[in-house]
Amino acid sequence: MSLNGIFPIERWSFTTHSVLSALSDQETALLTRHITEQHLFKGDVIFREGTVPSGIFLVRSGRVKKYKADQLGKEQIIYVAGPGELMGYHPVLSGERYADSAAAMEDTMVSFIPKEDFMDILSRSPVFALRLLKAMSHEFTVLTNTISVIAQRTGPERLAIALIVLREKFKYGLNDHEAIPINISRADLANMAGLAEENVIRLLREFKAEGVLLTEGRKIIIKDVHLLVKRANYR
Repeated sequence: MSLNGIFPIERWSFTTHSVLSALSDQETALLTRHITEQHLFKGDVIFREGTVPSGIFLVRSGRVKKYKADQLGKEQIIYVAGPGELMGYHPVLSGERYADSAAAMEDTMVSFIPKEDFMDILSRSPVFALRLLKAMSHEFTVLTNTISVIAQRTGPERLAIALIVLREKFKYGLNDHEAIPINISRADLANMAGLAEENVIRLLREFKAEGVLLTEGRKIIIKDVHLLVKRANYR
């Protein structure tokens, strides 16, 4: 079931997947001349808050959570990146340290591009620079929405919105008419929705009783997107 017309999913997704398409074949070759591949398992950290960046990352497969952690290790998931999305370029551009951390949520493949190659192409291609600037500007909308939801929405609404966004993330390679399994731990789901884990488990039972979703172990399958959007109460 498509979200077209019933939920503005574009306000919840970064658009960096479109940035690399601005490059010519020659520019792509220059950007990727020192590229390396990294195979990650669930929980493997890609970069950590406070460290100095040495390049950017491109998600090839799997999902990656970007998060902030407090002094007790409690996480707040800011964003979930999927295949085709770039990560870690903000501190490269600003010359600062990472402001958040990133870790694999499942078996994941990422490509690492050294910052020298990234900055070289950025200086060579005005179209690439403009696309990146546009993508970064859109991220402000996404992050504003995230902050607004955590601060102003009820628990059921926050969970419903998190599930809508995750369904889109896990749809890669599938279509809207197929069952789309959201493979996520209850802890990660709680950290994304800004809820206690026990509240997430209780709300999932409620959603299941209402016919919104099914669960198969840790997998969550949305049965009725329209009911889920209604639960989100998003206008």
